[in-house]
Amino acid sequence: MESWHQVINVCAAILPVVVYIVVVYSIDRFALISARRLLMLVLCGVLAGLLCFGIFQLTPLNARLSNWTDPIVEELVKAIPLLVLAWRKKMPFFIDSVVCGAAVGGGFCIVENLLYLLGEPMGVGTALFRGLEVALIHMGCTACVAAGLMFAVRLVERHHCHLEIKRKDIAMTVLLLVFGPILHVAHNAFHFHPVLQFTVVFGAMAGLLVWIWQYDTNMIHRWIDKGLNKQLAVALSLREGKLDDTPTGQYLLKVKNAFSPEVFNDLVRYVQLYTELSVAAKSRFMVREAGLDYPMDEERRQTLFSQYEEYQQLEQRLEASVRSIVAPLLKFYPADRKALSDLIKDCKTKK
Repeated sequence: MESWHQVINVCAAILPVVVYIVVVYSIDRFALISARRLLMLVLCGVLAGLLCFGIFQLTPLNARLSNWTDPIVEELVKAIPLLVLAWRKKMPFFIDSVVCGAAVGGGFCIVENLLYLLGEPMGVGTALFRGLEVALIHMGCTACVAAGLMFAVRLVERHHCHLEIKRKDIAMTVLLLVFGPILHVAHNAFHFHPVLQFTVVFGAMAGLLVWIWQYDTNMIHRWIDKGLNKQLAVALSLREGKLDDTPTGQYLLKVKNAFSPEVFNDLVRYVQLYTELSVAAKSRFMVREAGLDYPMDEERRQTLFSQYEEYQQLEQRLEASVRSIVAPLLKFYPADRKALSDLIKDCKTKK
């Protein structure tokens, strides 16, 4: 009977984590994070939990001080795999960073809940109640940190590409990176009525999810609708040789005298190939989001693949200083890379 009680407690401690991951993952409209990567991130969270447990055992502090320091250490350790993902552009959309952060936080929470069960006996209700609250804290706070890291890497990219960096983007990055650890510290340091505390935590995390959904919807709308319309116009004008029909073409004409005719032609072709490949990638992305999937004919596949190879050759041939001049025109975000990568994979796959 005792063994069954322990099994139920373990399930009660782990179940909230699974539920929360499923809820957050269901918000991901494009499902760019595979189930395999999600499981790997949960495992990273488990390893982070074990690492933090070892650190705290080797450097014991009094309870009052540890309530302030432990959450910060935990968020720093959990941020390591997320920083790697952000730097490698593996979190294309805002929601993807939140899903990844929730997975790492969930793995960490599983370790913490199991350690608490081993340390002190508790009833099923207590295990479930505590498991849900801790899951909300760890997964929500780490999701904020993950989103902040994604924004930070994007700001670095914009800086390298000589693109404008808005103050509100900097403020958003700092807010996300700071909000998670502060909320975690507040949860550990200030205790009040358990039900009221759970209500506050649940309300904060529910509000965070609603805001994430709205923000991600707007971001995807800007990426697909507005970006696609502009790129279609640019692709058409470049194909017809009417550079003065779009702001992109007008910009190219302004810098024309800075290059030799050969280099300028390569530059225009480089922008044209980027635009046409981006339009093709986004279009296919939208079709799959609508639940459709059509095979590309061999001619289309070969055309896109040859364009991609030519684009890569031009990227290698053009000097970095030349490419930096058109960087404001080629806003290649992680989502664009993901869409283009999927398109090229489809081109390489014979059906």
